[in-house]
Amino acid sequence: MSDEFIRIGKILKSQGHRGAVRVLPLTDFPERFQGMKRVRVKLRDGGADYTIEEIKPHGKFLTIKFKEITDMDAADKLRDCYLEVTRQELVPLQEGSYYIFDIVGMSVFDLDQTLLGKVTDVLQTGANDVYVVETAGKPLLIPALKQVVREIDLPGRRMLVELPEGLAD
Repeated sequence: MSDEFIRIGKILKSQGHRGAVRVLPLTDFPERFQGMKRVRVKLRDGGADYTIEEIKPHGKFLTIKFKEITDMDAADKLRDCYLEVTRQELVPLQEGSYYIFDIVGMSVFDLDQTLLGKVTDVLQTGANDVYVVETAGKPLLIPALKQVVREIDLPGRRMLVELPEGLAD
């Protein structure tokens, strides 16, 4: 798992003539960029580490200048590439909180250990997340609440749920 990379930003375009890039953060923790010195850029033909020279907030975007990129043409070649970190570089979460990419793909079981399906998406509604579980029939929408989600086993890629009345039918 040490070679697993997680996307934290997407390079949208070059920014200015000195080789900076405009980045859309793909993280709940955009402040994480401020302390970064290096980042991996997922290129079309692999990946490369870049040294961060400067970061400036730009509305909901960031402008990042890499030491290795010195002009607009070089920056343009990074368009649509992703900024990535290793799992060890992730911002630690509070106990009982999980990254969406860890939840998607989990097998979901009810209290009788019957397989209900796999999580295919996580809807962020504001009040609480909702797990979309692909079943043999129509998708099942499971609220991400402690009284419903009884257990999450990250290493085992399993979730145990107690469906509320009306959802179990």
